[in-house]
Amino acid sequence: MDVDIISESENPMLHRTDVTFELAHDEATPERLQVRDSLAAKLNKDAAEVVIRKLDTKFGMRKTVGEAKVYESAEFARDVEQDHMLERNKIVADEGEGETEAEEA
Repeated sequence: MDVDIISESENPMLHRTDVTFELAHDEATPERLQVRDSLAAKLNKDAAEVVIRKLDTKFGMRKTVGEAKVYESAEFARDVEQDHMLERNKIVADEGEGETEAEEA
């Protein structure tokens, strides 16, 4: 899977970089976590700092265009991103929040 960066734009207010990328793949569209890991490796970032927002594969094509948010730290990602996007990208919420939910159950 080859990841090519199409555009990057800085967003200093939210401590992130908005990235549009394209990937070429041989089989079906790769899973979100595989794409996240590949993009993180290409950008020399930790996988927890990269949130894949969108993957778009045209019918019959072996090329996918996607959008990602690359944060300065995983803490900024947890503060800014919506819960469902954190779940999709397997970014763990703060430890304190998880413990209180477990105790209530």
